[in-house]
Amino acid sequence: MKIVVVAGLIAIITALFSALVFLYRDRGHGTRMVKALTIRVGLSISLIAFLLLSYWMGWITPQGLR
Repeated sequence: MKIVVVAGLIAIITALFSALVFLYRDRGHGTRMVKALTIRVGLSISLIAFLLLSYWMGWITPQGLR
């Protein structure tokens, strides 16, 4: 489960940095930055939905402070 969450976070960060690169290279004349940010939002929503589903199904449980 941890691997899936970490992979999702890495994918989100990668999409965010690719949008930054496209912003710098295209100088506001292309749509690649918007597409990369759209992918990032979709990945973020998917990760949150996956975590909620995992909690609901009992695959993950809250861990209190020890």
